[in-house]
Amino acid sequence: MPPIPPNSAARSISRRASFGHALRGLTVLLRQPNARIHLLASCLVMILGSWLQINAHEWLAVILAIGAVMGAEALNTALELSVDLVQPEWHELARDAKDVAAAGVLICSLAALVVGVVVFGPRLWALG
Repeated sequence: MPPIPPNSAARSISRRASFGHALRGLTVLLRQPNARIHLLASCLVMILGSWLQINAHEWLAVILAIGAVMGAEALNTALELSVDLVQPEWHELARDAKDVAAAGVLICSLAALVVGVVVFGPRLWALG
């Protein structure tokens, strides 16, 4: 297949198609139980943020934390699907790859928890 010229109509169609693929990927991600748990937690955090009337900087921290966790979960899911395709039988390296990707989600989740404690902790403590 010849390369697509940089300003061709085919390239813009490709960009639209890429967006469609990303949306399809989002539906694949949201079929994963852990991604659903993260999405539910994200919705609860957003409701809590609205209720506690956090400021713009706090919203920024919360939104970035949510994005990091969901992005890590998406990459973890992509890696797991790829490993399963390439190595359907159990293999030590396949296990290690999946475990390291899961550790990435855990790291982002723990960082998001710290953001939550810093942003919501004082307000919830004051309600106490």
